[in-house]
Amino acid sequence: MDLDAIVAIDVHTHAEVSRDGHPSLPRELLEASEKYFKAHGHRQPTIAEIAAHYRERRMAAVVFTVDAEHATGHPRIPNEEVAQGCAEHADVLIPFASVDPWKGRAGVREARRLVEEHGVRGFKFHPSLQGFSPDDRMAYPLYAAIEELGVPALFHTGQTGIGAGVPGGGGIRLKYSNPMLVDDVAADFPDLRIILAHPSFPWQDEALAVATHKPNVHIDLSGWSPKYFPPQLVRYANSLLQDKVLFGSDYPVITPDRWLADFAALDLKPAVRPKILKLNAARLLGLAADDPERP
Repeated sequence: MDLDAIVAIDVHTHAEVSRDGHPSLPRELLEASEKYFKAHGHRQPTIAEIAAHYRERRMAAVVFTVDAEHATGHPRIPNEEVAQGCAEHADVLIPFASVDPWKGRAGVREARRLVEEHGVRGFKFHPSLQGFSPDDRMAYPLYAAIEELGVPALFHTGQTGIGAGVPGGGGIRLKYSNPMLVDDVAADFPDLRIILAHPSFPWQDEALAVATHKPNVHIDLSGWSPKYFPPQLVRYANSLLQDKVLFGSDYPVITPDRWLADFAALDLKPAVRPKILKLNAARLLGLAADDPERP
């Protein structure tokens, strides 16, 4: 990947459909998410189509699916397929994987294999969808492996559009996505690079507190149009957390074009914008040429 040719790195995009048309989530939950984001009828792009979308914009993107087989009973999109698709478009795509923490030792072995044999550069967790509390010691062996492998762990935080409006929310429990539950993880795994995904409604202040207190915790700005960002998030991104905040869209339900148009209207220092859009992610992901952690 030629970083000089890239204007931004989107750290949060979804592979929603496999090569054979298998969706990443049960149809009922996907439709609820589309309704929540007012993205009715949006296409579920293939990985090749994601690559083309970002290449046209001279942008790079982190791509992942979500493995929630234990809680939903729905077969995941294979991590190997995501990794291979990203490898075929390595000029713009960066593969993350998702391993359901309920898979125990098998999940730990899979995580190691995905990094060592398939070039995966990080892992996505969705506690509410996967049905686990991030501070549950059940997940600690998986965190330990990810920390040892030297790649980031990205945690969904805050409310989710998945299951919104479905009776009982589709059984999805919001409490698991309180960012304060990730504080234990950050304390117990100080070398694990952590990303708290999204403005963490209704726990924005908790997310800011954790990211300010723990050197290994970052925040991505995906899932919301920047014009709706809480004012304290903008204030911290413009000051104390300017080196720890990352551009993310949540594509395809929010497009980078919409996100960037609204981001341009935020009152941010000129020196902060390139950090959020590219430089912080390049460093965190080990892409920067001067990064000692770069493979």
